[in-house]
Amino acid sequence: MGRKFFVGGNWKCNGTIDEVKKIVNLLNEGKVPSQDVVEVVVSPPYVFLSLVKSTLRPDFHVAAQNCWVKKGGAFTGEVSAEMLKNLEVPWVILGHSERRALLGETNEFVGDKVAYALSQGLKVIACVGETLEQREAGSTMEVVAAQTKAIAEKVKDWTNIVLAYEPVWAIGTGKVASPAQAQEVHCELRKWLHANTSPEVAATTRIIYGGSVNGANSKELAGQPDLDGFLVGGASLKPEFIDIINAAEVKKA
Repeated sequence: MGRKFFVGGNWKCNGTIDEVKKIVNLLNEGKVPSQDVVEVVVSPPYVFLSLVKSTLRPDFHVAAQNCWVKKGGAFTGEVSAEMLKNLEVPWVILGHSERRALLGETNEFVGDKVAYALSQGLKVIACVGETLEQREAGSTMEVVAAQTKAIAEKVKDWTNIVLAYEPVWAIGTGKVASPAQAQEVHCELRKWLHANTSPEVAATTRIIYGGSVNGANSKELAGQPDLDGFLVGGASLKPEFIDIINAAEVKKA
């Protein structure tokens, strides 16, 4: 069975109640392929999760942008996996490069977070990716393999993990990895999974691309054989997010 195309929208730290309602209306009115062609998940800030979940079309789902590494308690400002489960939020994004860079989340910490979220019944969009300096030094695969290894060491069942490759130099910069650059890393990541987890995990795990994806470049990117979808930042707040979702049709052709 083929890997179902996956499109995630990461709203990051954006939005007011009115803006969120407008985005949800836009999504609810959009014409997109059926759920057997594409899985769509949007990730608003915590404070808007319930609002979005209660008003969003039923074929789209919601994700949190982060959760705590273990059970809740005396951790001021954190939100636990158990809380998300209680809110019936099915997905969570973990290991985003902004959290790694700005908040010092290490590979090991992200691996622990992924394992704990999965243990509580959440599905995880796990992010990996290299900086511009690392790419120019020729260490892209070394970096993303180490990030993936930290997850693989804590997780045996990859059924509920989507791996998001996001080159840091392409996030919000307008620069985008060429389809060939994206395919190269996705292919190498799949080979790494084949060698270090199992052939089945490598064949079935969806590896999605993030980094200045927009309506104009999404179809060409979607045509790459090892690219199974997108994690979209800024464009997920705009009407073109519908165009990006529709890029899933490329896989059917």
